[in-house]
Amino acid sequence: MTDRGSWHDQDAFWELVEPMLFNTQRLELAKEQVQQVEKLLQLPGGARILDLCCGVGRHSIELADLGYAVTGVDRTQRYIEQARQTALARGLGPVFLVGDMRDYRSPDGYDAVLNMFGSFGYFADEADDRKVVANMYEALRPGGQVLIETMGKEILARQFQERNWHEVDDLLILSEQKITQNWGRVETRWIAIRGTER
Repeated sequence: MTDRGSWHDQDAFWELVEPMLFNTQRLELAKEQVQQVEKLLQLPGGARILDLCCGVGRHSIELADLGYAVTGVDRTQRYIEQARQTALARGLGPVFLVGDMRDYRSPDGYDAVLNMFGSFGYFADEADDRKVVANMYEALRPGGQVLIETMGKEILARQFQERNWHEVDDLLILSEQKITQNWGRVETRWIAIRGTER
């Protein structure tokens, strides 16, 4: 059963956490991360790449700058608009589309499908995750590759903090994590405080 009323389907959530997700440090890391992707996948020049859950397009734009034909897809209109503006300002032409990774299907044929920054595994119903993987596979050309960036449980165990907070400008985001399924899933409760608003 697909749950379309969850946190990951709420525009207000993505707007709220945007300054934390796409801070200057993370944006600056994109170039280095794209170099690692290139090294790992050994893509041919001009390869077609689908960046699924592209956010504000930080990886898509760096890939386009290297000459790849990139399509970035994200469910958040605000992020897609920012990605388009940034690409335009840099004179680059990746295609950015609003779409849910559970529904986005492309018969175009990509040499690689990327899902970066832990954007896989959001859904309570694992059938939704399987659908995403099936859509990724369908989008590939013969010999194409899928790269899903996740955090292994050993690394997570070393870095795990049950409670944490992030301050961005006038926003304080408190988080409380709980490990479930033998380190297979992290459940997070977030509280955002801005001034007297909660």
